Amino acid sequence: MTEFVSNDTVKTRYWHTLDDGRVQCDLCPRFCKLHKDQRGLCFVRQNLDDQIVMTSYGRSSGFAIDPIEKKPLNHFLPGTSVFSFGTAGCNLACNFCQNWDISKSREMDTLMSKASPDAIAQAAHDHGCDSVAYTYNDPVVFHEYAIDTAQACRSLGIKSVSVSAGYVCAQPRAEFYQWMDAANIDLKAFTEHFYYKIVGGHLEPVLETLKYIKHETSVWLELTTLIIPDENDSEAELEAMTQWVVENLGPDVPMHFTAFHPDWKMRDKPPTPLSSLLQARNIAIKNGVRYAYVGNVHDKSADSTYCHKCKKLLIGRDWYELSEWNLDASGNCRFCGERCAGVFKPKPGNWGAKRQAVIMG
Repeated sequence: MTEFVSNDTVKTRYWHTLDDGRVQCDLCPRFCKLHKDQRGLCFVRQNLDDQIVMTSYGRSSGFAIDPIEKKPLNHFLPGTSVFSFGTAGCNLACNFCQNWDISKSREMDTLMSKASPDAIAQAAHDHGCDSVAYTYNDPVVFHEYAIDTAQACRSLGIKSVSVSAGYVCAQPRAEFYQWMDAANIDLKAFTEHFYYKIVGGHLEPVLETLKYIKHETSVWLELTTLIIPDENDSEAELEAMTQWVVENLGPDVPMHFTAFHPDWKMRDKPPTPLSSLLQARNIAIKNGVRYAYVGNVHDKSADSTYCHKCKKLLIGRDWYELSEWNLDASGNCRFCGERCAGVFKPKPGNWGAKRQAVIMG
């Protein structure tokens, strides 16, 4: 049961008091050690009265209905709509952040929209959405709000989708993912140097999260890597990353290689050329990844899903628009009968590529 301190501030569970009187937040591997009234790097968690509280409960940067492919999830209820929301703040410090106006915000006025978990679940239901996504910033930092919303969604038969960098400690991770149905984890690179220098974190906790989700939960998992020129696009790094994925997660976890555009503190880099995305995809396929995609670009061939056995087209896809559909009602290839990994309805959704803003009361 969530315990409120005020209208938008709630008590949290993952912290302990240090010998010097500071309070350490134990939600993520950053382990912020906070003096009285001090906030963590995420900004939304604070030492208030010698305990860690979340200060943005029930407040959002906005609500929208998106195609599920935008998360991106290509093998989870294709073609359906997902009710999306986030808050403010983030527990990483990516120089290339594409949502910096939300994730790096230090202004609570960013959180102009308000909605309870029950209201979000009901709105998703009323709009005919199959799922709710915790996205835009990282749901790790709004852990309590996300879990309460996921519980409300489950009572209405609505799925929950986490879009996260996976930078979270073991105990809160286990609590969180018992309420999730699908996750897209941002595997930002495959070197400790990149995570430490450019992201402000460490690689190993993310790899632990990936293995936990895949092997200890029933959550459908897909991965995204934003390919940044001269930072994480070397052939050697992509070889190592994709080999690790197949060896540790298996061949059926889809990988999305998406295009970077200059933003936030990394405006000196050029946009990612399509050739780099295709190289990453080809390396992944060579190393045994059965479902590899490119993103943030139009390339139907590299956006579409193919049977890993007979190689025929299963799902035609151009960005967020579906075309061909060659799965039977059980999610098997119509041509050879091989199972396509994923969570599918008997027929695809028809939401398309549109984005619909939602104003909550």
